[in-house]
Amino acid sequence: MTVARRLGWRGATIVNVQNSMLFTPMLPEVAGGVIEMRNVMTPLAMACPHAEIIPGRVTDLALEDRCAEVETDGGVRMHIEYEHVVVAVGAVPRTLPIAGLTDNAVGCSTVLDALYLRNQLLRMLAAAEMEPDLERRRRHLTFVFVGAGFAGVEALAELHNLAQDALRYHPTLRDVRQRWILVDAAPTILGQIPSRLGQYVHDRLVQRGVELRLGTRLVSVVDGRVALSDGTECDAGMLVWAAGIRANPIVARFGLPLDERGRVRVRSTLQVVGYEDVWALGDCAAVPNPATQGRIDPPTSQHALRQGQRLGKNLIAAQEGLGLDPYNFRSLGQVATLGRREGIADLRGLHLKGLSGWLAARAVHVMQVPRVSQRIGVLGNWIASLLFRGSLVTVAGLVDAPSLSTGSTSPVASPVRLPAPSSPVPKIEERAYRNE
Repeated sequence: MTVARRLGWRGATIVNVQNSMLFTPMLPEVAGGVIEMRNVMTPLAMACPHAEIIPGRVTDLALEDRCAEVETDGGVRMHIEYEHVVVAVGAVPRTLPIAGLTDNAVGCSTVLDALYLRNQLLRMLAAAEMEPDLERRRRHLTFVFVGAGFAGVEALAELHNLAQDALRYHPTLRDVRQRWILVDAAPTILGQIPSRLGQYVHDRLVQRGVELRLGTRLVSVVDGRVALSDGTECDAGMLVWAAGIRANPIVARFGLPLDERGRVRVRSTLQVVGYEDVWALGDCAAVPNPATQGRIDPPTSQHALRQGQRLGKNLIAAQEGLGLDPYNFRSLGQVATLGRREGIADLRGLHLKGLSGWLAARAVHVMQVPRVSQRIGVLGNWIASLLFRGSLVTVAGLVDAPSLSTGSTSPVASPVRLPAPSSPVPKIEERAYRNE
């Protein structure tokens, strides 16, 4: 989208599954009910008024013929000739051969993921309040997150905040223990940031009652029962998989040169190695950065946005027969939010935590939101979150979780999927008397 905006009146054809661009760094806050869904999705037609938008996907590239094979959402197949083609298909969740993973876990990389996580959390709380069987209640109130990077930590923090807000409307659960477990194979959480900030996040999560299982792997998950490599086993009401990403495997179909991680190899000008008219950027590309002694850029939004700006300028220069400049960007730093009024920030050596870290993280994020109307919407959502609790709305039809693979799967430990309780369900009169 950034490339098309840079091209402006010169025009472009954008082929994308959705008619919008998703700003993924704010998905944890969508899951936590802090930010409205529409404020993290930018309509491509509005952001790129000179571009042709085709909802669909590129199924193949004929590089020698300069032609893209496209299949639209309506099932129409077409061939589009191009002068230059930009490959920016992003990444998908990185899964491992773990028994039951793709059938029981949900990620946090799409809007549907975020909406489902909020929906499922609130459904589990409601089900636990009405559940007479103690084992089933414990299962409803157990939430497991695999992956202690930014996505996993932020998603856990935001959903934990939402759960505490919801307890006001579930009075019988206020004294009932919730179990929040964060699992990661690494010895520390947020390994990309300075150790002092990482230790701060570690301590704050422990203070909130989160069980940190570091140096531990997920072994299996069958019918909602999670098994870890340290011997822990528990029934979980929700299993969130946030253990990294990998380049979209569709790039392997295009016949482009790939590195050992399946990313498209590009030069510093963002042209694909061996081609003058094929470009690539973002999470699907291995982009060398002279500002970091030629190291490959990490898959973050700030790097992808700057790559898009440089690629757009170079694309215009190539069309006009001018010289191309290398991509060169020094990271602004790393930021993360830990729920309401708390966060961390490492801004080129300036370390902030607590309220100052939270403000810095939100300032960095809002600066990257592409449209002014969305920035205003996000700021309004943040102000409202300081004054009011998160949204407790559930969607009745959102029962099946978006799958980590290609299809859809049933949510872990849905109240309608659990086995029958060992003891008979008490009559309504008995249950009402017990609650009183």
